[in-house]
Amino acid sequence: MNAAKRQEIFERLRAANPEPRGELEYRTPFELLLAVILSAQATDKSVNLATRELFRVANTPQAVLALGMDGLIAHIKRIGLYRSKAKNILATCELLLQRHGGEVPQQREALEQLPGVGRKTANVVLNVAFGEPTIAVDTHIFRVGNRTGIAPGKTPLEVEQKLLKFVPPEFRLHAHHWLILHGRYVCKARTPECAQCLIEDLCEYRGKVKAKTERAE
Repeated sequence: MNAAKRQEIFERLRAANPEPRGELEYRTPFELLLAVILSAQATDKSVNLATRELFRVANTPQAVLALGMDGLIAHIKRIGLYRSKAKNILATCELLLQRHGGEVPQQREALEQLPGVGRKTANVVLNVAFGEPTIAVDTHIFRVGNRTGIAPGKTPLEVEQKLLKFVPPEFRLHAHHWLILHGRYVCKARTPECAQCLIEDLCEYRGKVKAKTERAE
């Protein structure tokens, strides 16, 4: 895919949604961090249902630690892998208090040292909480990057590196949200909604559903 196509793709995505937001509910960097940890292999909807109540009673490292394992699990047991996530969250809260004064660090290396926080989670926190132009590659972005030709790669890291290289600087801050929302609601895994896709004519996917113009004929 050439640079002109990528430019046009992101111009259209921006025009359709100038200030995109993720669907996880949070008010502080700490709440965002916990929500992203909980979202691994879980839907944003299920995470939000759990954190709405959790954050009412505990939305600081101290308060979460005070709940203990059983107290935390009582709030998040509807989420997959809740036991391991609870263990990671409690350990993360301890490290935040020990090393960072209870605050979420703004450095990738420090974030990735927290239990339950990998590169993808760190990228989300850096981008959403601190406004850094990082791009977290989840299954949706991995699919969109490869399927459209915007940033093909064999691994999430390869797709991330290509996106950081090829996405024009003016779009990098919001690229993560545009691509994840596009993958979640339009460029779906099993049946992409090509007829409703605003970048269908720019997409280089060979197996796409017939275009709007072809359907109209």
